[in-house]
Parts: sequence; C-alpha cells; structure tokens
Amino acid sequence: MESIIIPVFSITAIGVICAALLSIASKYMHVEVDERILEVQTALPGSNCGACGFPGCAGYAKALNEDVNVKTNLCTPGGARVAARLGEILGVQAEGAAVKVAVVRCCGDCKALQKKMNYIGIRTCAAAIRLYGGEGACTYGCLGYGDCKAVCPTGAIIIEDELARINTELCTGCGLCVKVCPNNIITVIEYEINAPVVLCKNLEKGAVVRKKCSSGCLGCGKCKRECPMEAITVEDYLAGIDNEKCTLCGHCSEVCVTHCIKPLA
Repeated sequence: MESIIIPVFSITAIGVICAALLSIASKYMHVEVDERILEVQTALPGSNCGACGFPGCAGYAKALNEDVNVKTNLCTPGGARVAARLGEILGVQAEGAAVKVAVVRCCGDCKALQKKMNYIGIRTCAAAIRLYGGEGACTYGCLGYGDCKAVCPTGAIIIEDELARINTELCTGCGLCVKVCPNNIITVIEYEINAPVVLCKNLEKGAVVRKKCSSGCLGCGKCKRECPMEAITVEDYLAGIDNEKCTLCGHCSEVCVTHCIKPLA
C-alpha cells in the first residue's frame, strides 16, 4: 500500500509547488498589453500571411498602434471591410483597399509542355525542382505538384492538367502561395476584371521556348507593335504590360501568337 501512497503524495506535492510558482510568476512577470492593440488584432483576419509587410497580424496590430504613418489598408485578405474597421478603432480616416489576387505566371499545362524526364520521387514542387529543375523541359514554369495548393487557406488553388490555377473569386491575395513557389511564378496583383496578364516568365529566346512549350512567350513583339496605347514592352525576350497605360481593350490577347496573354476573369 505504501508503494502506491508515497508516489501519489509526491506527485501531488510537486503539482502544488508548481502551481504556486506559476501563480507567483504570473503576478511579478505580468506585462501590460494595450487593449487597443488587442482590439486591432481581433479585427484582423488572423491569417498571419505577412502580406502587410509585418510579422503576422500581431506585428501589424502593434505597428498600427505605435506608428501613425502605418496605413490601415495593408491587410490584403481583409480588404476594404477590415481597413474600415481599423480606421474606426484607431480614429483615423481609412484608406481604400485595393482588391488583390494571386496569378500563376504560366500556362504550360501537360498539353503544351514538353517533358525531359519522368520524375519519380517526393511529389512536391520543392523536392522536384532540386532534380534538374523538375521534369518539364521549361525550367521557368509551374512544376504542378501543388505546394501552393497545400498552403492556400481559402481553397482557391487547384491543380488541373499538371498546372496550378487560381480561382480569383476565392483568392484573397494573402501571398502564402507566392512564398512557397520555388520557381517564383506566382505574383499578387491588383485585381481588375479583363486586365491582361502575360502568363509566362521564360527569359529564353523564342526559338528555344517554342521547342519546350507551345504556350510560352516568344518575345516576338507582335503584342507590343499592335498595342494602341504603347502599354507593352519586351525585355529579355519576355513581354510585360504597363497597367497604368492599358485600357483593357484586349487586343494583345487576340494577337498573341501563343495565346499566353490572357485577361483576368
């Protein structure tokens, strides 16, 4: 009987001592937290994506409370609703929040992309890229194993025909997919319906691109020559669009030889 009672009393005594120490520690090591910081943090979506430029929602809340120059519209997932709420809490004029979405700068699906090998290994983009840049002949494109899909908090990303695609209606522009893409082909942009986007990031010459992917940008300059607003440039064999000059006429999408310029839906 004693062999059971002694351990029980010992554990109970240790528990009482630990509880007493924790109680004392909580009293003497207590740190006062500004209630307004907690209120601001509660108003944020809690995704901790870092799109605001601060270390998570707590970091953004602290910065808003301490620096009047920090804007209230930096929370991309929260959008205008959160910006308005933050302005209300902080007693400042809330700035308008631009709607942002993520875009996969690649349209080289399994029908367009040539393969240089059959990859047998861990089915993640991070692992595949370490083996000769993945199985696709184009090393600038989407690897298609869904690392971005795995981190998307809203389920906005699907893998279709071995290519990541983003549903703009579900995307909040948090940028988590941008951080995990090993080829850096996902970017977050301001959403404007029918805004043309060049869905390619290959910087090789057109003749090389054509052999690897039938949907890649050839850098031929046809879109640039025919743009009525001179909104398109071609640098390093890759077309780029100046959204400030673009009038959303859609002509570049129509004349693109490989159809890699597509309007946002």
